[in-house]
Amino acid sequence: MQGTKDCSIPCNLCGGIEVSILSTRSRSGNPLRTVICRACGLVWSDPRPHDARQFYEEQYRLAYKHTYSPKPKHVVRAGKVALSRLGKIEQLLPSRKTVLDVGTGGGEFAYLLQSLGHVVNGIEPNRGYADHSIQQYGLTVQVGFVQDATFAPASFDIVTIWHVLEHTEDPGFILARLRSWLKPDGVLVVEVPNVEATCQAPHSTFHEAHLYNFNVVSLRRLAKKQGLHETSHLISQDGGNITMFFTPKEPLLADPFSAVIPGNCEWISRIVRQHSALRHHLSPAPYVRVWQRLCRSLEERRETSALGSGKAILDGLYAPHVRTHVLTCV
Repeated sequence: MQGTKDCSIPCNLCGGIEVSILSTRSRSGNPLRTVICRACGLVWSDPRPHDARQFYEEQYRLAYKHTYSPKPKHVVRAGKVALSRLGKIEQLLPSRKTVLDVGTGGGEFAYLLQSLGHVVNGIEPNRGYADHSIQQYGLTVQVGFVQDATFAPASFDIVTIWHVLEHTEDPGFILARLRSWLKPDGVLVVEVPNVEATCQAPHSTFHEAHLYNFNVVSLRRLAKKQGLHETSHLISQDGGNITMFFTPKEPLLADPFSAVIPGNCEWISRIVRQHSALRHHLSPAPYVRVWQRLCRSLEERRETSALGSGKAILDGLYAPHVRTHVLTCV
């Protein structure tokens, strides 16, 4: 970590401009200046590595999936992720709910909820993935960015935003917007990568697609600033992801000093600094990941050997869970 520097983008949480540099390279090896606010510990890319609108509308899926619409292996993979996400929020779904899924992607999670009988809307900026979800699954999806979406205030029982907030240029504004669409007793579910994670290789910690990086306390405080109260959170078994649950019942922070988080900068900086390549390769994490990827690849090859439509793939994957849901709701 390099010493104190100024930044061109003020901190989205506390407004500070005094930062330290955590990294100067992305996981691709290209230049990427990643800074941490010395007052609160929020982490972001400064300057921005791309034009966000153009990148997410046109380039993101091609850069990370090498396709403009999901391939069968992507559908299977995302369908399993959707089931794991359902497991995290099942307690919120005892009866029919109105749900907004922000960053619908290929539509797998939204289709799962729709199959369970919930009323689902989605938002997705990538036209190829959005069209796939609309045509394959009959989903209601607004094609575009969340900041441009149009919903009436207090429209939804549940709003989910899985691995999207870190991609946005103004995460505080996005949280405030999502709060406005929640019913008074609604729940916002936010999942983001954990900047404290050490399950990935050190050189993979920061990359161009993630404009912001959070830990539990910075995400909690950013949400509190927008009038959201954290009721609980989960951290994935490998430490890589944070899932946080909010209700719109928190008073707004009164002043910028309330956003300061003493010690958070030092805490995150120490974790990043100590996460060396040697320490990483002496841990079981890289070998577990290789094994998991190999097993996943073999399983996906088996499951997609008889190719069908995305809907056919998901219907087969979701069928046992849909039947269970119907039985438990009778």
